[in-house]
Amino acid sequence: MPTTTTAAAPKKASLGVIFLTLYLDLIGFSIFFPLFPAMLDYYLGREGRNGALGWLLGQIDALAQTWHLDHSYTAVLFAGIIGSLYSLLQFVFAPIWGARSDRVGRRPVLRLTILGTAVSYAIWALSGSFLLFLVSRVVAGIASGNLSVATAAVSDITTRADRAKGMGLIGAAFGLGFITGPALGGMTAHINLLDRWPGLAAYGVNPFTVPALVAFALGLINLVWVQRRFSETFNPALSTPTERTRHPLRALFAIPAPQVRRVILINALFVLGFSGLELTLGFLASERLGYTPRQLTMIFVFTGVVSVLTQGALVRRIVPRIGEKNGSVLGLALACAGMAWLAVSHHTATIYASLALASIGSGFCYAALSSLLSLYVGEEEQGRFMGLFRALGSLTRAVGPVCAGVVYWSFGSTASYAASAAVILVPLALALTLPVPRK
Repeated sequence: MPTTTTAAAPKKASLGVIFLTLYLDLIGFSIFFPLFPAMLDYYLGREGRNGALGWLLGQIDALAQTWHLDHSYTAVLFAGIIGSLYSLLQFVFAPIWGARSDRVGRRPVLRLTILGTAVSYAIWALSGSFLLFLVSRVVAGIASGNLSVATAAVSDITTRADRAKGMGLIGAAFGLGFITGPALGGMTAHINLLDRWPGLAAYGVNPFTVPALVAFALGLINLVWVQRRFSETFNPALSTPTERTRHPLRALFAIPAPQVRRVILINALFVLGFSGLELTLGFLASERLGYTPRQLTMIFVFTGVVSVLTQGALVRRIVPRIGEKNGSVLGLALACAGMAWLAVSHHTATIYASLALASIGSGFCYAALSSLLSLYVGEEEQGRFMGLFRALGSLTRAVGPVCAGVVYWSFGSTASYAASAAVILVPLALALTLPVPRK
């Protein structure tokens, strides 16, 4: 059983604090998702093909020529590359923040990473140049330790029997944030301070300053919330000197426990196969259903709602009954079936049904695999291993959409989703070999 000095009532309260912390954080993170095409147009019109933007667009043009794409795909590739930059930085820094939280506690690391994220939004609010915008994303990527540290905090304050319920709560906050953030970004995108005060452009104010300031304000609220309401969950008696944090890939192969290595690898392979859905779903809906941009928003909201309901309700009830190993096998099987069904679906009803199946599977995977890892490792190393778990997932999240895009635009949508389903079969087979953790 987890050793902690936190009482039962504060434990319950802390789960609510962690939920709101992640919810606010993910709203701020996803608020600019709908703005990418307009941001590209703005910086391109302001700077042309010079400097950092010109170099990046040159690389995108080379990819477009390789994949035989027209210019309508430029904004998607632009968004994908910016997203991959963030994921690669998360790959490097998530284990560092996780290991540090095992030494100094969850609360100070959460405060520091939330502060860094808020600073990144402040830079974005004043990023009159594309280079400064890139700096804001680099700062955000470096500070992206909240998820792994919060996951470790949930491990601290939940019993082994209730671990999956706690992880499902984190997943629900994640999904709810990804619904609210883009909606908030769309609502504030039309407010341009330069229309009324054009002189502010000299200070770096740009058409996207208002969404950035909203994200910055949420970051500050989050910081105050953690400062005032988050009680330390890590037992200081468990803090021990640890070795210097290694490169995540080297650290993975250096783990002595085979079940720990396997569950981290299973998660990474699942993310590799599943993450291409985010990049290609819009094109699939446009190609097969003739969807407009407004209708595309609804299909993403649909998947987000299914994810929230899965992790907030289904996972919390089903995984404690069937166990974390069976929950991960179930999730991988559903996700694989959903992706395979998407490969051959051409009607609205079947596409939404297959998306629901894939989203339910993804929700089970997240909670069950996170719970398995926390049950396999010691209480004094939750932060380090959760950081490594997130890091390898971030690496494959950076690579997965690119691989899916290559297959999609080279061989078509059916081949792309069939390949994703085939990739997910590998972690499904590995999950069957996992041992049942001790409760």
